[in-house]
Amino acid sequence: MTDKTADILAQGEACGGSLGRADLSHLLSLPDFSEDERALFDAAYRVKCRTIGRRVSVRGLVEAGNVCRKDCFYCGIRASNKNVSRYTLAKDDIVRLAHLARELDYGSIVIQAGEEVSDGHAAFIEDVLKAIAPLDLGVTLSLGEQSEETYRRWREAGASRYLLRIETSDPVLYAHLHPASHRWEERRACLDALRRLDYQVGTGVMCALPGQTADDLARDILFYREIDADMIGMGPYIPHPDTPLAAMAPPLPGEERLHLALRMIAATRLLMHDVNIASSTALQALAADGREQGLRAGANVLMPNITDVEYRAAYRLYAGKPCLSETAAQYRRKLDARLKAMGEEALYGERGDSLHYAAKSRRH
Repeated sequence: MTDKTADILAQGEACGGSLGRADLSHLLSLPDFSEDERALFDAAYRVKCRTIGRRVSVRGLVEAGNVCRKDCFYCGIRASNKNVSRYTLAKDDIVRLAHLARELDYGSIVIQAGEEVSDGHAAFIEDVLKAIAPLDLGVTLSLGEQSEETYRRWREAGASRYLLRIETSDPVLYAHLHPASHRWEERRACLDALRRLDYQVGTGVMCALPGQTADDLARDILFYREIDADMIGMGPYIPHPDTPLAAMAPPLPGEERLHLALRMIAATRLLMHDVNIASSTALQALAADGREQGLRAGANVLMPNITDVEYRAAYRLYAGKPCLSETAAQYRRKLDARLKAMGEEALYGERGDSLHYAAKSRRH
């Protein structure tokens, strides 16, 4: 391991928040499979174990619908994609899946869907939240950009977390990934609104986008700190064949994208010791044990899909989505063995709230 890498890792382990852009860029540029990269993963895992423990929070993922008003150039369910079979789960179906999460002893769920904005949609989600409130689950919403009033209604109805990925902290790169009608500033304003409403705020980016540099990604990690994020959800860019971005530039080889995403997890953990970091399903799309590798790089959250199998293929944001036919019960039976082999323990029955958010609440 080089002296420079050793010094940066020692600084990151000792004091979260102390690394600068040049330090993070160096870590993100480490060669795949190198001694320095392995040292980065090991350092991030030590921080995770010391701060959070050898424990993994589990959230049942409900893909509630794939109708979306957005037309992002990278997304398989973009509004202009006519090859998608659109669906929206009924309230009773979402409530049933929330009960399934409780039966599987998951203490939290994530309700994710394409972006819709209307009074009817706001009321629908509000009704769902009130219906599942007696289950006492931690509830994360990932429903895109909404008005502050809608966010307020959902917070008051029982949602405690919200994931809104910024996708990139660079407005110029953001403009290359979206139509002119999509504005980075609006997305950032939504994150600020979520903070004002006392959500546990989650965000994240895609890694290995065409034209993206290690310095871009370093600034992304610093953006997480700037907005004081409580949860981070990141993943490698995986092209979907029915999207404009897939035709613009060939992606990096899958192994390179996987390792860059793992270095992003590890570098983020060294900067922000006590945040929740998800090991995303997209990692598994690039390697069978991708999610396990994410945990070894410093992540502490898994989100197994509990959506009915019949809908999963229609909620395909990228090509090669894994676990299309594996039922929620089948995944739950395998989960313990996977984590036991790593020396990790699933936090069944617990909400797994962000320690970062809890620390801020105590200070206030």
